[in-house]
Amino acid sequence: MIFDTHAHYDDDQFQEDREILLRSMKENGIGRIVNISSDKESIAKTVELTRQYPFIYGAVGIHPSDCGGLDHSFIEEIRKESRRDKIAAIGEIGLDYYWKDVEKEVQKWWFEAQMQLAREEKLPIVVHSREAAQDTLEMMRASKAEEIGGVLHCYSYSKEMAKLFLDMGFYIGIGGVVTFKNAKKLKETTEYVPLDRIVIETDCPYLAPVPNRGKRNSSLNLRYVVEQIAQIKGISYEEVEQTTYRNALTLYRMED
Repeated sequence: MIFDTHAHYDDDQFQEDREILLRSMKENGIGRIVNISSDKESIAKTVELTRQYPFIYGAVGIHPSDCGGLDHSFIEEIRKESRRDKIAAIGEIGLDYYWKDVEKEVQKWWFEAQMQLAREEKLPIVVHSREAAQDTLEMMRASKAEEIGGVLHCYSYSKEMAKLFLDMGFYIGIGGVVTFKNAKKLKETTEYVPLDRIVIETDCPYLAPVPNRGKRNSSLNLRYVVEQIAQIKGISYEEVEQTTYRNALTLYRMED
């Protein structure tokens, strides 16, 4: 079975066929999914998905591109939601310097505050970092994130940077981008990172792998990611599938 560690099934792109699609997961080899929040509205939708589907778990948090204009007191609302059944992490949180919508200092406040919340609630973190590698690393070190644990979602940096996150005990999230022909850096990182530190993800409805690049993504496409990782590492499909499933259970502190 496959474990999709990062999905957004609350997204409007699934509005027409969400139930049909999710009901098909088990028969297609998808064992568990963690639906990840990004803003106030998606937190509530994520909680509802965890109630509707036994195999869906959730993460609650505010994405760096969605934290602008939020009152700092909302951190307590995240805390309340994080204590619900089947909430497995705080996320996705972090820094995104690609989009310029939210000032860096505002992003940093929310990243630090949510890391502290995760520490207090004893939950791992799901880290989003785009064009902000050094600041992300420095903030995680300052917050002693190695004591919190979690995953670098949709990893996009070098293998040298990956080593620094691995040294903190973090997992590396690999998704559809690894199948792209121009993803040389990510392929090198995937080869470098030990299999027992890799988890797989879709980030659906985004980042569909080849051969479905450009289309709406879903967990059903993860077999292409597994195949690519197996090819890069020169091991079997079954080993990648089984090991990444166990890794995800450990990351999210779940029982089998």
